[in-house]
Amino acid sequence: MNTRAMTPRALLLAASIVSPAYAADPDCSGVERWATTVAFVHLKNAGLTNNDKIDFTKTTTVRLASEKIGKNLYRQIHFVVFTERAGGTIEVITNNDASNEECSMSGVEIYVVSKRLGGK
Repeated sequence: MNTRAMTPRALLLAASIVSPAYAADPDCSGVERWATTVAFVHLKNAGLTNNDKIDFTKTTTVRLASEKIGKNLYRQIHFVVFTERAGGTIEVITNNDASNEECSMSGVEIYVVSKRLGGK
């Protein structure tokens, strides 16, 4: 699957149908890991939030997909929810490459979820 050329909508669809990560895949889903921290920096640089607005104890990162794309190289998709102290949330989808040694094998593409339709 070539996620680099996919639209955000297609990326979400692909992430929802790709099987969950395998035991050998790197675990880069922590709140203080590469995808989440880079996403937060991009949100700050875009003026969408700042350190004082976010309650980092409530931030969650869930790996949606992990696909092996090379020897010890995986493309990973994460869903990150930053919870604001005022009660709102900022949701993002991240896309980056990782290995078992490094979660930062590539830059991070960040897609801000501006509206949810259907479901919860």
